[in-house]
Amino acid sequence: MQNLIVVDKIEHFQFTSEDLKVVTSQEYLGDECYSKSRYFRVYNLCQSYRYQKMGYYVSLLAEARGHRVFPSVQTLQDLKSRSIIRTLSDEIDELIQKNLSRIKSKEFILSIYFGKNLAKQYERLSSQLYAMFQSPLLRVKFIFNRKKWIITSVNTIALQEVPDIHVEYLEGFAKDYFHRRVVARKQKKSSYDLAILHKPMDPLPPSNKKAIKKFIEAGEKLGFRVECISKDDYIKLPNYDALFIRETTSVNHHTYRFARHAVAEGLVVIDDPDSIIRCANKVYLAEILARGRVPRPKTVILNGKMKTFNIDLPFPIILKLPDSSFSQGVVKVDNEADLLKTVNLYANTSDLLIAQEFLKTDFDWRIGVLNNQPLFACKYYMAKKHWQIYEWKKNNKFNAGYTETFALCDVPTEVLSTALKATKLIGNGFYGVDIKVVDKPYVIEINDNPNIDHGIEDFVVGDKLYQDIMMYFLNAVKASKTL
Repeated sequence: MQNLIVVDKIEHFQFTSEDLKVVTSQEYLGDECYSKSRYFRVYNLCQSYRYQKMGYYVSLLAEARGHRVFPSVQTLQDLKSRSIIRTLSDEIDELIQKNLSRIKSKEFILSIYFGKNLAKQYERLSSQLYAMFQSPLLRVKFIFNRKKWIITSVNTIALQEVPDIHVEYLEGFAKDYFHRRVVARKQKKSSYDLAILHKPMDPLPPSNKKAIKKFIEAGEKLGFRVECISKDDYIKLPNYDALFIRETTSVNHHTYRFARHAVAEGLVVIDDPDSIIRCANKVYLAEILARGRVPRPKTVILNGKMKTFNIDLPFPIILKLPDSSFSQGVVKVDNEADLLKTVNLYANTSDLLIAQEFLKTDFDWRIGVLNNQPLFACKYYMAKKHWQIYEWKKNNKFNAGYTETFALCDVPTEVLSTALKATKLIGNGFYGVDIKVVDKPYVIEINDNPNIDHGIEDFVVGDKLYQDIMMYFLNAVKASKTL
């Protein structure tokens, strides 16, 4: 994939290197050689990105042509949104406070050129901000607001606005940036690169250490170069062909940001951002399961701001936060007084809540589904003397029920068909469907990030489980390269 620097005038950017070409915006927009091929990575350094200006059209048409472009139109829109800037900057708040702690003034401006700043002490902060707002030239403004530093704006910088004394540094940073890409490409020994995003010290990860090792072994046998990455490796995503998220996902979380960025970069992704959004919110799931006529417990969506409720559900009732997971944010209420008390407590977190009839069972079926095909089947039993799989204690400690794994041929046909009917409403990604069987199967929820732990989900099929998932990645990557 060739790198293109797009500028308004050639003289605006003098630096060139291996696999790097500088072209004008008129050339890029008008020359057929750039519109007929998908294999370009475009760095848009035009003077203005305003709507319907040349810089805007460069980013817009680059996306239409299937090129990877920086900044993307999405990034340009994100830079206009204070809420998005605030949400993303909250993820690196600790780093911001640490890096700016010695600054005595009430305002600080950080200029970032290809992910770097002139001052070495701001290198990691600059790298993280570039990873969040992927534009080659950025200017980030901070102010000290009472007790802490906050970001008030993030803007692109036009080449002509770069101070003369910074130009030499800018070219040096660009040289380092593109040199690293060329070296990384030359060092590849495998056909494709796959990243596994995980959190090493996570007390309740989607995959235990032995399972991660199995994924790596299965991927390498198929020709992948597999690397485990963490939340600090966001900037490295363009170096990979696929991303496998093995960390608990959430929309307001770096996992969603990784998924979204990976898709924008053309990577094959599990879990994809659409699946994260759809599965993470039980309000969405309640609506889509109802529309798809998938059997589920009787469900009512509550407005947390209401003072009284008239719901046709017998007590006890299960009350859920929309983004609850691992049995957290899920409460059983036995009467109307408990219902109102819990709603008032949860209303500070979410305007809408889920009320659901309580179906008492000894276990939930968990059916793992990938690309609309069942992968594994387990029974997750309730914790001892408890109505949930996980019984949470103080200090994030918990008791969990035991697990029983089955061959797919031993699973009731109606359970499998219900699971597949449910996941088709979400997409063709990797899902774990939780089902209770009373008089018939009822879908409790669909998880976009189902557990695969060595010794549990793989107990029946063994290494084949890891091989099947890696084979999905391989086939999807190959298909993406031929488009």
